[in-house]
Amino acid sequence: MTHQTTVRLVLAVSLDGRLAYAQGGASHLGGSGDRRALEEALAWSDAVLIGAGTVRAHRSSCLIHARDLLEQRQSTGRPQQPALFVVARDVEFPQHWPLFQQPLARYLLSPGGGGAEGFLEGFPLAASWAQSLASLAAHGWSRVVLLGGARLCESMLADDAVDELQLTLCPRVLGGPFGWVPANAQALPETLAAADAWLLEHSRPLGGNELLVRYRRNRSIKSSNGRS
Repeated sequence: MTHQTTVRLVLAVSLDGRLAYAQGGASHLGGSGDRRALEEALAWSDAVLIGAGTVRAHRSSCLIHARDLLEQRQSTGRPQQPALFVVARDVEFPQHWPLFQQPLARYLLSPGGGGAEGFLEGFPLAASWAQSLASLAAHGWSRVVLLGGARLCESMLADDAVDELQLTLCPRVLGGPFGWVPANAQALPETLAAADAWLLEHSRPLGGNELLVRYRRNRSIKSSNGRS
């Protein structure tokens, strides 16, 4: 049986496509409108994927705070917060970080598939993202929000595993090396660069001169890794 998933990449980026300032560290791009758009995506999702580097930079994850969105999830019998999956090779994290006091279910995705302190369970990273995502969907996590970082985004794009892009364009030009796709990414499918690879679903101003755009992957184009 094939378990269908939808992966939505949600990021706030500068006009030159950067996630952070040139000196690095945690970035705080996006205003109140972007925060609402992020929480709406979280409310839609069953699970959140985040890379270990992003966790180490922020030491916490994003939560839904808006009362109407919490009530919406509660009315459909869903947990108030989507499950969090940290993708990591090194699975040891300081337990005093705010992440481990946040009211959400935490899981690991790692090559070994084992658990670690602070996480309910560990799941193995399969040979492809299609397999890993199918495994999550089989457990009920079929709508997934991807929050970065750049290496995790690159890995999932390389497998053509991202179905939607939700980007908040912030009116800043930051420079530096921290793009949302690494500058040296080499293994992305050629079809991702096709003129009709991404279909514009929605756009709206968020206030503060920020603009949200959402694109859907055009699956009628067959990807170079065989996924369509």
